[in-house]
Amino acid sequence: MEPFSPPDPGFPAEKSSSVPQKTFRVLVGVTGSVAALKLPLLIAKLLEIPGLEVKVVTTERAKHFYRAQEIPVTLYGDEDEWQLWKGRSDPVLHIELRRWADLMLVAPLDANTLAKLANGICDNLLTCVIRAWDLSKPLLFCPAMNTAMWEHPITAQQVEQLKGFGYTEIPCVVKKLVCGDEGRGAMAEVWTIVESVKRILEEQDLPTQS
Repeated sequence: MEPFSPPDPGFPAEKSSSVPQKTFRVLVGVTGSVAALKLPLLIAKLLEIPGLEVKVVTTERAKHFYRAQEIPVTLYGDEDEWQLWKGRSDPVLHIELRRWADLMLVAPLDANTLAKLANGICDNLLTCVIRAWDLSKPLLFCPAMNTAMWEHPITAQQVEQLKGFGYTEIPCVVKKLVCGDEGRGAMAEVWTIVESVKRILEEQDLPTQS
């Protein structure tokens, strides 16, 4: 986990240099699903897209599934939110991140955080960013949970609630899960997620290949 240490180039958003260059800022949220194991690969693939800047917001439980040393971009957690703010004139991290990002990608989105978002609960850095999210910007979410949790009736209600907010679902898939069960609930493949981001870049007329 990297501490917040302004000034960070491009954070918060600043004037472009004398040579105009299109950039696109992606904020990746990661929650406590075992699919968080794929975070290093996801970040690596996103960074292959030219002009893409990436930062990560993690929940505390998500940290169980990856090593911070494997993440080559700035990684923010709950502790950073509270260390940054000491007085009334200090920046509020979840608002600064909301301003910085052009797109948010939550991958994986576990059952617990799905329920929080559907009900407006914002009790950590990630959920505060999403509660404050600018709805004119895209937010993609990738559900990931055990099949039995996915099939609970409340899950479909909560997914529809998020879609009703204007967020875009990248649907989970059927496969053998880490727990040994086989069925729907696994996070979409990394390539599927990256292609979804690329489609949005194409809508913004930004390059998606070197």
